[in-house]
Amino acid sequence: MAKSDKSRRAGTPGADPPRAEDHFEGDYRPPLQEHALVPEPNPHIRVEPLQVEFLHRLADALNTTLDVNTLMHKVADLVRAVIDYRIFAILLLNDRTNELRMRFQSGHTPEIERLRIKIGHGVVGQAALQRRSLLIEDVSTFPQYIDANPNVKSELAVPLIMKNKVIGVLDLQSEQPGFFTTEHRRLLELTASRMSTAIENARLYTRVSRQAETLSVLNDISREITSILDPDDLLERIGQLLKRVIDFQMFTILLWNEREEQFEHRFSSRYGERIAKVRTVQLGQGLIGVAAEERIPILAPDVRKDSRYIAENPETRSELSVPLIYKGKVIGVMDLEHTRVNYYNEEHQRTLSTLAAQVAISIANARLYQRIHEEEQRMERDLEMARQVQLRLLPGCPPKLERAEIAARFLPARSIGGDVYDFLDYGNGRVALAVGDVSGKAAPAALYAALVSGILRSLAPQRLSAGALLAALNDQLQERKLASQYVTMLIAVWDDSVQTLQIANAGSVQPLYVTADAASLTNAIDVRTIPVEGFPLGLFPNVMYEERTLTTRPGDMVVFFSDGIVDANDSRGEMFGSERLSTLLQHHPTATDSAMAAVEAILDAVSLFQAGTEHFDDETVLVLRVL
Repeated sequence: MAKSDKSRRAGTPGADPPRAEDHFEGDYRPPLQEHALVPEPNPHIRVEPLQVEFLHRLADALNTTLDVNTLMHKVADLVRAVIDYRIFAILLLNDRTNELRMRFQSGHTPEIERLRIKIGHGVVGQAALQRRSLLIEDVSTFPQYIDANPNVKSELAVPLIMKNKVIGVLDLQSEQPGFFTTEHRRLLELTASRMSTAIENARLYTRVSRQAETLSVLNDISREITSILDPDDLLERIGQLLKRVIDFQMFTILLWNEREEQFEHRFSSRYGERIAKVRTVQLGQGLIGVAAEERIPILAPDVRKDSRYIAENPETRSELSVPLIYKGKVIGVMDLEHTRVNYYNEEHQRTLSTLAAQVAISIANARLYQRIHEEEQRMERDLEMARQVQLRLLPGCPPKLERAEIAARFLPARSIGGDVYDFLDYGNGRVALAVGDVSGKAAPAALYAALVSGILRSLAPQRLSAGALLAALNDQLQERKLASQYVTMLIAVWDDSVQTLQIANAGSVQPLYVTADAASLTNAIDVRTIPVEGFPLGLFPNVMYEERTLTTRPGDMVVFFSDGIVDANDSRGEMFGSERLSTLLQHHPTATDSAMAAVEAILDAVSLFQAGTEHFDDETVLVLRVL
């Protein structure tokens, strides 16, 4: 003691009697009456033990706070008001380790404060074991006494019991033998009985508050990780966010490889730094493998005492492994490690298990996104290949003729369509022009277009008429029939010697015939649709196609185009249409000057009409102009 216990004890012989004007906090003395006789004070109690008043003040103190630390400070102040202690401690019991640890103390050294006292050891351990208060007038006579402070001579320990369960111990020590009395014992027992309930209420409040905070954090974490779709970024972020609810020194995520039938390391952090390592774990191997095999969390308070533990980090003392389960299948394991024994507890286990469910969903979503992304990249490569196939089907340049010129342009859409055109040389100035559109999009359309183009060229040596060529092509496609696949096509056979054009149509857009109006004094342009129709190729067997022959004059033009021209949409969803195309050919200043001028005028007008709107169909224009 800083002062002798004797000098602190009130009412020692020779001391001045208390005066009415003397007052201090915690003084429970009744007011002195004038001329009243002063009773002989108890040699070990500062004031008369007014237990009722003390209990009232104790109740007020305990009922005004739910914070454990504040509660202990208030109890210490109240006890000091009636027992003039110098060394005081409140110890609480750790249920997992069955050890008493100081939660509040006054007068102890830091070394003593850090002590962990087993049940049955020392005065406080015996008080907890025997579940009754112990008043030791001379600690040297107590067999189980722990001589942590050689100056201590006497001790008073009272267990804190709640619902027939010891939760801690109140402990007072003195440097004077026989300092504590039965009155002290009774007051401390009264304090302990009320304090046990208050501590449990405060602990419950703290636990509920912590759980509410944890749930809020888990909600924030869940919301954030569900927005991350890159697997590597997701795993790293999980490690960062997990620190907000559970402290760890080593963190690992392993994911299940179905092909290899083992868990493979995907992410690790060690003391806050990401580390790269190669590690595999078999099902049932170590704590991680057991957690996955049994599909339950595995908590190892001291890995040195757990036969299932496989030493990966030599400094590890406690470990917590939780399986990641998605749709009834274990897809991985989260593993936390710490260098302190008994660091992780059941609350950590519950928290990590709650988070593991959301982590499993996020990992599954990220892996699904990764597969979809890889599939999209593969499809993009396939589409690019299909574009190349489509372009290779088109002829390099139109044939050169003496009495006609031919121009053609093809603009592929973003997604592969099935437009195809070709020139078949019949010899002796005769050329078959083919303009087609295969049903569907993407690679299937491009492949079907390749089939159509190949058959078409194989029929060229037969030099068939327009209708007969379509019928033969349809028969060939019937032999190679594919469900839901067909092609629309126009065939026009030009005879350069007589300037005639024989046309047959298999479901394609009807071509336009552009001529100078002979009845007009201003050489006005006349645009007419060539009325020729027929069934698309590949749908029905034994189809015959009608033919129509045009006798042309110099300056006449025949415009063939795919539906991508007339079906082009602007930003308002309006289509370009056949009427707008006819008006363009009638009034454009240079459209009739040459075949290429007509092609360019049409494509420029359609592009301007769409004004940046994405093209969803191929655009093909082929023009024959008579010279």
